[in-house]
Amino acid sequence: MPPGAAARGAVLNPAGFLTGAAAAAALADGGAASLAGGRVAFSTVEEIRAAAKPAFRLIDLAEASRRFSRRMALLSGERMPFAGVEIDRPRIVAAVNATPDSFSGGDGDPPRAIDRAHELVEAGADIVDIGGESTRPGAEPVSVSQELRRVLPVIEAVSGAVSGAPVSVDTRRAEVMRQALAAGAEIVNDVSALTGDPESLETVAASRASVILMHMQGDPRTMQLAPTYRLASFDIFRWLERRVAACLAAGIERDRIAVDPGIGFGKSDDHNVELLDRAGSFHGLGCAVMIGASRKSFIGRVAGAANPRDRVPGTIMATAIALSRGVQLHRVHDVGEVRQAIAIWRAMAG
Repeated sequence: MPPGAAARGAVLNPAGFLTGAAAAAALADGGAASLAGGRVAFSTVEEIRAAAKPAFRLIDLAEASRRFSRRMALLSGERMPFAGVEIDRPRIVAAVNATPDSFSGGDGDPPRAIDRAHELVEAGADIVDIGGESTRPGAEPVSVSQELRRVLPVIEAVSGAVSGAPVSVDTRRAEVMRQALAAGAEIVNDVSALTGDPESLETVAASRASVILMHMQGDPRTMQLAPTYRLASFDIFRWLERRVAACLAAGIERDRIAVDPGIGFGKSDDHNVELLDRAGSFHGLGCAVMIGASRKSFIGRVAGAANPRDRVPGTIMATAIALSRGVQLHRVHDVGEVRQAIAIWRAMAG
C-alpha cells in the first residue's frame, strides 16, 4: 500500500513520552523521535482508525516511519515561529475577554480590559488574545458594531504599547478581523476555524496575519446539546485537517497556522479528557497546537469547583498534561500561576 494511502485511513497519536536525559538518550540511539521538534520525545505510536467505531493498534517507530512517512515527518518536524514568537518552548496566550459576562477582568469596559492586558503581559504572557463576543455555552451572538466597540480600543492600546507580545483578535467575523488587523492585531483566533463568515478565509489570506483554527461542534447556542463523535480526537483531527488544507489552498502558509481542538466547545467531559490525552496527535497536522482548557466548566464538574475562579489548580493540571504532549500554545486566564508551572516543567524537561 502506498504511504499516502495508508495515511489517509489513520490518525497517529504519539505515545511513550520522554523528556530530559531519558529523551536525549533515546533520541541519540534511535529509540525515540522528537515531537514537533521540541523537548518531548515519543517512543511508540498509536495507530487509530475509525469507521463505525474506532480501532487502536500500537506500532513501533520503524513501522510508523515505513508506513506513514509523511505523517511522521509532520509529527516530528521542527516548527517555525508563530506570529514572530518562537515556539521551541511553551508559550502563554493570555485571554482578555472584553465582554460584560467575563470572569477574566475585562467586564465589557475597554479601559479595564487594557489594564488587564498589561497586567497579564507583565505576568509573563507571550501573546494577548482579545475577544468581544462571549462564546460560552448558550451565549447569544452580538452585533458586529458592538463587538468592534469592545475590541478595537483594546487592540489599538495594547498592540502599540506591549513590547514583544503580539495581539490576537478572538472573532468569527470577517469585518471584525479586517478592522482588528488594521488596528494592530497580528493573529486571528477563530472558534469556527474560518467557517463562520464566508469572507473570513479570504480576509486572512489577503493579510499577513497568522490564524488559530479552532474546532467547535455547532455554535455557542447549540454546542453543548448532546455532542457526539465516534472518537473525539479522530473526528476533530480529520475536520481540522480539512480546514488546514483549505487555508493552504487559499495561500496561508502552514507556519501561519495553529490548530486548537476546542476543549469545551461542543464536547462532553469524556470528550474533553480524551482530547487532552491525545493532544499530541494534532502535531500530525504540521502546525503549532494550542490548548485552551483554562477555567473551563468541565474542570468544575470533574473537580467539584463551581466557581470559575476556583479552577486554577485544575487549569494547571490540564496545562501539565498538554505540556507532556508537546503543546506549544496555552491559552489561560491565570498567567502568573501557569508561568510558574511551565518553569518547573521546563527545568525537568531540559
